[in-house]
Amino acid sequence: MTPPPGPRLLLAVAIGGAVGAVLRYGLGEAVPDGGGFPWTTFAINVAGSLLLAGLELLPAVRRSPVWTAALGPGVLGGFTTFSATSEQGRSLLASGDTVLAASYLAGSLAAALAAVIVVGRLAPALPPEAER
Repeated sequence: MTPPPGPRLLLAVAIGGAVGAVLRYGLGEAVPDGGGFPWTTFAINVAGSLLLAGLELLPAVRRSPVWTAALGPGVLGGFTTFSATSEQGRSLLASGDTVLAASYLAGSLAAALAAVIVVGRLAPALPPEAER
């Protein structure tokens, strides 16, 4: 018996989120941020933004709401981390490094936005939703 789409989508997000969170944690352990600018978290969030912007280029994602849920809010939602960015920004401010904190927070947003724009400009135009 196949479950209705709602539970399947929820399960896809849950499994994908676990995979993404483990990937993020593993990368953070392999390449710790250390002191100063949190480069690892910055790179994770920019890479996640780039990948999320390009998800619609994958035929499996365009055809399947389950793959969309698993890879988008699941894997990439678990992989990227706005909460860590916020905490690292707070920590930099608390240590008195206002310029670095502002650079990190503004730079994270600007780089993620730039990644999305790059994918949008380089990717072929997709047909409107109704034609897919």
